[in-house]
Amino acid sequence: MSKEKSVRLDRLLSNLGYGSRKEMTMAVKNGWVDVDEERVHDPGFTVTPEMVRSGRVKLDGEILDPLPPLTLMMNKPAGVTSSHKDPGQVVYDLLPERFARRNPKLAIAGRLDKDSTGLLILTDDGELLHRITHPRRHASKLYRVELRDPLRGDEAAIFGSGTMMLGAEEKPLKPANWQQEGEKIGVMVLEEGRYRQIRRMFQTIGNEVVTLNRFQIGKLVLNDLEAGAWRTLTPQEISQLTE
Repeated sequence: MSKEKSVRLDRLLSNLGYGSRKEMTMAVKNGWVDVDEERVHDPGFTVTPEMVRSGRVKLDGEILDPLPPLTLMMNKPAGVTSSHKDPGQVVYDLLPERFARRNPKLAIAGRLDKDSTGLLILTDDGELLHRITHPRRHASKLYRVELRDPLRGDEAAIFGSGTMMLGAEEKPLKPANWQQEGEKIGVMVLEEGRYRQIRRMFQTIGNEVVTLNRFQIGKLVLNDLEAGAWRTLTPQEISQLTE
């Protein structure tokens, strides 16, 4: 929605995922919505985005969720899949159930495999999603890696060569920056995001990743967000994603 355009209450609530259009029509008629502290019973009553952002529209006494575009950061725990559907738990299960019904939908900008943890970005901003994930404009991603075996010492040269091949893939990996921090640990900086890339890189040279945690995308750092927790990003933080 643009800043200037007003929207009907039933449509607004449905787009934010609170329920179907029919359900939200009944919710308004039944007196569940207040605008400027006044009860509204007309589903066709229109409000501006600014009224929503300033908390002047409430459903069942609660301020509405943020309008699109919405961008979240999450600290993904291990064992949770970065997808909408999976036999086990998915990242969307960690959000309010209504978020799965938002229109436009929240998409994951740079997935993490099920066993990996750390910084995950979800957004309904198509342009931002493109800027983070497009191969030509890939945001740098930083990962802390723990290995099964002691490091050999030549990993930085191998990963930074720009000639490393993964399996049957026909295109070599872009140079990656590996910084060893201990006998079995270090930080990997990637400019691309192939399927299980870091795990496959170490597998190729005979080692195995034990834990993998993404702690930074662009200049945005995960910091102290607890595992499984999430929060909305400020405009300043969103700009850090592509710096």
